[in-house]
Amino acid sequence: MSNAAQSKAAARIESLLDANSFVEIGQAVTARSTDFNMAENKAPSDGVITGYGLIDGNPVYVYSQDASVLGGTVGEMHARKIIRLYDLARKTGAPVVGLLDCAGIRLQESTDALDAFGRIFFKSTLCSGIIPQVTGVFGPCGGGMALLAAMSDFTFMDEKNGKLFVNSPNALEGNHVSKRDTSTAEFQSAETGVVDGCGSEEEVIAKIRGLISLLPSNCEDESLAECTDDLNRVCEDLENCVADGALALARIADNEDFFETTPAYGRDMVTGFMRLNGAVIGAVANRSVIYDEEGKEAETFDGTISANGAKKAAAFVKFCDAFEIPVLTLTDACGFKATLCSERHIAAAAAQMIQAFANATVPKVNVVTGKAYGSAYTVMNSRALGADAVFAWESAEIGMMDAAMAAKIMYADADSSVQREKAAEYRSLQSGVDAAAKRGYVDTIIAPADTRKYVINAFEMLYTKSEDRPAKKHCSV
Repeated sequence: MSNAAQSKAAARIESLLDANSFVEIGQAVTARSTDFNMAENKAPSDGVITGYGLIDGNPVYVYSQDASVLGGTVGEMHARKIIRLYDLARKTGAPVVGLLDCAGIRLQESTDALDAFGRIFFKSTLCSGIIPQVTGVFGPCGGGMALLAAMSDFTFMDEKNGKLFVNSPNALEGNHVSKRDTSTAEFQSAETGVVDGCGSEEEVIAKIRGLISLLPSNCEDESLAECTDDLNRVCEDLENCVADGALALARIADNEDFFETTPAYGRDMVTGFMRLNGAVIGAVANRSVIYDEEGKEAETFDGTISANGAKKAAAFVKFCDAFEIPVLTLTDACGFKATLCSERHIAAAAAQMIQAFANATVPKVNVVTGKAYGSAYTVMNSRALGADAVFAWESAEIGMMDAAMAAKIMYADADSSVQREKAAEYRSLQSGVDAAAKRGYVDTIIAPADTRKYVINAFEMLYTKSEDRPAKKHCSV
């Protein structure tokens, strides 16, 4: 491999890639700075191993920082090796995987290091939406390196040794690491949403391998696999587990295999990847309950969409659209979360979600599984935002709000018996799934158990979908 063959950096590459597939490039590169006696310091590969190899037979480019060489700090040549990797990845259409373990930018190289580091940001930006970028954090990842991790499409973190921060916890006003360690995997996954998953080093490597195996290699590629599941499989218990969107999506997926992304952040919203008839599908679902391994309720939510949940869904849909991955939604939302904290962010977050679904030109299928009320229904990939196929379960409700609440508002001065009567009338005329179907907002009313076969059929019909939009650079939010 390299003269750092026994380092953790090299071992991580060997664990990540298929056996004997790694080819190192830039092995002889070393630091060229002579300030502060740098010429006397040995810097094999300038602290980063770069090259290419295979994951499940799919080509990837990978760089792994070596903390045993100058602390893995990023110097000019270190950065240039990563830049070279991005250039090759963009030309060949292969993902970039970064394995980070870095003490920061090399102080001895000052502006040379800063300029080269900035060029990594530039190359990452150029590659965004063209090739997948996946990062694993296995040690310190502070300052600029934290920004690079956040720029990645997906980031995973070693929960024991990983430290991710822009400013260290002790540098935050009024804070100390003993009070709240803002650099931990728990904080960065649950509070910021930067980290998509965490675990031991071995688990992080496995998550990266699993994700790369699902994703297309680039925006013009597609990820297909042989389907070994029954395309018409009946999901008998789907209605009973739909409150937990992750569990419901797993039931629908080929071989019940669902890869959830960012599970600790915006937990009322589920995002992740699955295969349907062998094709990769991006999935978004509302969640009101999280079940533990024994099937018991571990956590409950109120059925609303939070600001974090909306931001999470928006970012995920944008990624899917960039890489031509069709999107499936399971809608069960009665409104937006009503708290002071959420109100500070919910308008902007919901706007991002609206634009993500409306701008997406990939095949979009929506299944209304429960309550779909007000604007929360609209933002969840509704027909109005361009859903190509909309199904609804027989028990679903679509309308402005709960029928009983609507009756109380419209007949505020009436007694309870009149309000109950008007609520039943409202439910029949306005919020029943039949009413939405009559107006064309729902294509087909289906039994929950038949969801898998209807969704697969819809995506098969939409496989050749093509949609032109006005040329523009960016959305406004």
